[in-house]
Order: sequence, then C-alpha cells, then structure tokens
Amino acid sequence: MPEQFLLEVNGLKKHFQLGSNKVLKAVDGISFGIKKGETFGLVGESGCGKSTAGRTLIRLYEPTEGSITFNGKDISHVSGKQLRSVSRDMQMVFQDPYASLNPRMTVGNIIAEGIDIHGLHSGAQRKERVHELLRAVGLNEEHANRFPHEFSGGQRQRIGIARALAIEPQFIIADEPISALDVSVQAQVVNLFKNLQKERGLTYLFIAHDLAMVKHISDRIGVMYLGKMVEVTTSDKLYSNPLHPYTQSLLSAIPIPDPEIERTRERIILQGEVPSPVSPPSGCPFRTRCPKAMKECAESMPEFKEIEPGHFAACHLY
Repeated sequence: MPEQFLLEVNGLKKHFQLGSNKVLKAVDGISFGIKKGETFGLVGESGCGKSTAGRTLIRLYEPTEGSITFNGKDISHVSGKQLRSVSRDMQMVFQDPYASLNPRMTVGNIIAEGIDIHGLHSGAQRKERVHELLRAVGLNEEHANRFPHEFSGGQRQRIGIARALAIEPQFIIADEPISALDVSVQAQVVNLFKNLQKERGLTYLFIAHDLAMVKHISDRIGVMYLGKMVEVTTSDKLYSNPLHPYTQSLLSAIPIPDPEIERTRERIILQGEVPSPVSPPSGCPFRTRCPKAMKECAESMPEFKEIEPGHFAACHLY
C-alpha cells in the first residue's frame, strides 16, 4: 500500500474460541488503508464484525492474525510502554455515551483521565485544558463539576468526544457514535466531528450502519459482510456505482425523500438470514442471500481486488 496511509491493515483476523471446537470468526482477513486527514467509513449490518475490527485496531482486542501498521510502525502485538504510546495517538469514541462514562466521576475528571495517565498537565493547566475541551465540543466550563447522569445523550457523547481529544490523538475510531442518539441530535454530532477534523487535522475511522449519514461524513467507505471486506472505494463512487451485490442491496434500502422516486425505484430484498460467523458458508459468505449467485460462488472465496481505479471488491462477477 502507498506510504501516505496513516493506518494500514493487512489480512486482519480476530477469532474468538467458543468452547473446545467452535470458533467465531468475527473479523476474517480484512485489508484496507486510511490516509492522513481523511474519514474512512466502515459499514455493514449488525454482527458483520465492524465494531470488533475497530476494537482490534486500537488493541482492545489482541489480533488473531494479520498486521496493523500505524505511522509506519507495526503495532499488531505491542504491549507495555509501546502500547501506551499507541494509545496516546489513537483514541475511541464509543457507541453508548452513558455506559462508556464512569457514573461516579465528575465530567472534569472523566475528560482529564488521559491527561493524568500520560502526565501531560497538572493543577491550573489541567483545569484550563478541561475547560478548553468542553468549549471545543460545545459545552460550558461549569459542566466540569457535574456527573454524567445530569446530561442528555447528545451531551454525554460530546463529553466522550472531549475525553478522546484530551491527549491530542492523531486518529479517532468512532464506533457507531450516533446510533444511540435522537435523529435531531445525530446531525449536530456529525457536524461536530467534521469541524474538529478541520480544526485539528484528525483522521477518523467512522463505524456505522446508517449509510446516508456515512456518505455525509466519509471520504472513502469500506463495506463488511460476515467478517469480510466486500467493497472499498470513495464515497461518491460507492453511491453512484456500487459493484458488489451486497452493497447494491444496502443502498437500495436507503429511503429517498422524494415520494415519486421512492414509489418507482426498485428495492433489492435479500432472502434469508445472515449466516452464523461460527459456521459461515463455503466460498463467498454472501452467496446464500445473493440474487446473482453462481456455481463458482460456493466453490471459492472471490479475491478482493481492484476492479477499476481506486475501487476494490470481492465478487466472482468481476
């Protein structure tokens, strides 16, 4: 992969052992790169492995196989001081803004936790840094002395974002950061992410299942199905010319605000249930639900390759 990638992932796998003879293949050999300063969207149905991928990248989970390269260094199996150094550059914003905040700590102490761990500021400087972060995410200084239960869901997610920014990371993994919020608040939080990226030169991995929102924030998008990456390209290309049948079906489900177009357009309804990652189908994992499945789809896993410039897909149709 070219050198301009801040993060490179090659053949990443995360398997969980279930009992003596069952293995859950949550992430099963994905490869992609994220350029410095861009937002890479990662989408797919619930259970496709996208959150596990995010947690493995930030090393909350130990990878089973494959490599994770950040800033030119392989961080796949670092530990101790090296892992602490990685956590300084990579931070995460979690899906549930209440469960991810300690209810017994004040907001000021929650935000300053990373500052304390890395020994960045103390005393008046620490207090001023917390106030600056609160202002940056659209909250007030006096909020520092309150507790998480005193805030709305949108405000709590802003606190989570302030905490992630506290140690000035280069890269932030946002794991479904808006799915637990009211629709009216979702756009505000997404716009906050975009503004912070402009001001601070941040790079994002934005994990979500809302394809319309992902298009709004992402430069490039990766589509996952059952632990595999099935398509990666720019946001515009994915929406104007989706190559993989799974991507086509996902996009056909996005509601269109024009009732005339909505009435006449064709929806691709997928048959059957998502197979279990414990016993995935042979060959292409999507073949059991794919309207275009062929004989060879059951025989071999399609290669993930570049179909047209900058547009990668894993499908026997190409």
